Amino acid sequence: MTTLKTATTKKDLIDRIADETRFKRNDVRLIVQTFLDDVIKELSVGHRLEFRNFGVFELNERAPRMAQNPKTLERVPVPARRTVKFKPGKIMKAAVDFPRNSNEMPVVETLVQTTPEIVSV
Repeated sequence: MTTLKTATTKKDLIDRIADETRFKRNDVRLIVQTFLDDVIKELSVGHRLEFRNFGVFELNERAPRMAQNPKTLERVPVPARRTVKFKPGKIMKAAVDFPRNSNEMPVVETLVQTTPEIVSV
């Protein structure tokens, strides 16, 4: 099995979303950045984030422990810390486990409009 060595950046996602929705890139950038900032804020105060079919972000508390320096073999205390754990949801699991030689991709249903609505006041 070969591993892909490409990375999609936030800019790539913003460009793709802007092209697909025809929203201005600056508007999409603001929305994406606000979303990411809010995810960080929620996790930093200890909240669990659930996105149905996408996945769940939650904090994992790691207890303090003693480790060993591999060079000196000296015992070193490692303090307690919190880490972020992600558990993929149903659709993500299906998409990631999807066989690459097949022609059918798992269906991802969204409720997002593909074109922006013009609202007159």
